[in-house]
Amino acid sequence: MQQQKNILAVHDISCIGRCSLTVALPVISAAGIIASVLPTAVLSTHTGGFKDYTYRDLTEDMLPIADHWQTLNTRFDAIYTGYLGSHQQLKIVEALISRFSTLVIIDPVMADFGKLYSGFAADFPKGMLKLCQKADVITPNITEALLMLGEPYKKGPYTRKYICEMLEALVKLVKSNIVLTGVHFGAEEYGAAAYNNGQIHFALGKYFPGQYHGTGDLFSSVLSSALVKGNSLNQATDAAVKFTSDSIERTYQAGTDLKYGVNFEMGLCGLRGLLEGL
Repeated sequence: MQQQKNILAVHDISCIGRCSLTVALPVISAAGIIASVLPTAVLSTHTGGFKDYTYRDLTEDMLPIADHWQTLNTRFDAIYTGYLGSHQQLKIVEALISRFSTLVIIDPVMADFGKLYSGFAADFPKGMLKLCQKADVITPNITEALLMLGEPYKKGPYTRKYICEMLEALVKLVKSNIVLTGVHFGAEEYGAAAYNNGQIHFALGKYFPGQYHGTGDLFSSVLSSALVKGNSLNQATDAAVKFTSDSIERTYQAGTDLKYGVNFEMGLCGLRGLLEGL
């Protein structure tokens, strides 16, 4: 049997609310890949739609954990990062990239709907941009891309020309491949655009009304798994859009409380087949 691949997921743990590691770990595992984790913080819930949540920062533990791994000669096939809560954590991830030279996938989680998430200083996008320059693939949403570009937010729907120009501008700064999420050209479709060596590929699914927490983490976890399994960036983007869209549809049809995230669990049994059938 072929040896399993191993992805290091660097995310926070939100104990309730399906996002970050509670999404990344099961998705990566269901894809048939070993999910190694480096927690950046522990929260009682995620921060979207909940009040009075607890937060414990784990910054001081991150490098000692990596130090121990190096004594074991640990190797990873990819490092995949999500929410990083401070400039110090950005620097720690830079150190991890240097120590464990491998495929680097960065989801620059810091903003949405035109605004930085609470707790981030105005200069945080500059620090995130510097980290993204160490990546092979980044997966920003529209807001995050515009913040790194220093451009004002524009609410969709968008034109293909606008999205292409945004990707062309961003790739000049990061020098990596980009999968831009939150792309939509009309009321009936929603998805992503992949920039790969000068070529732009659009992957669009059905639009469902509502704000679905954790879908960026879900998308990037599927994308990372697909890439590590040897799929092209375009194939990985198609798979991530489909899996995320299907999960949103299940949640929408059930009418469940959206702040608890989307029903991705019911699709996990078919994820490995989806990624291997691309």
